[in-house]
Amino acid sequence: MLEEELEQEIDKWTQRIHVKRKTVVVLDQAQEHLLNNIDAYIADSKHFLEKKDMIRSFEALVWAWSWIEILEELGVLMSKTGTHAE
Repeated sequence: MLEEELEQEIDKWTQRIHVKRKTVVVLDQAQEHLLNNIDAYIADSKHFLEKKDMIRSFEALVWAWSWIEILEELGVLMSKTGTHAE
């Protein structure tokens, strides 16, 4: 039961992170490399999901989302929609 719930949460947040990732832009091109960290965590989540390691998959999504929120708060990233991570 817990595994099914976690998989549903992973699916939900994977969809959200892909949408959000498409909307963020780097304000300082010298910081473009920071997007690689976000992309790596998203890829890690997929990898762990394929291995049925649900906890690490979800954790990687949390890290990706955290990077986005932190970088927006610091003014490094901005959403094309003008809003912070939702």
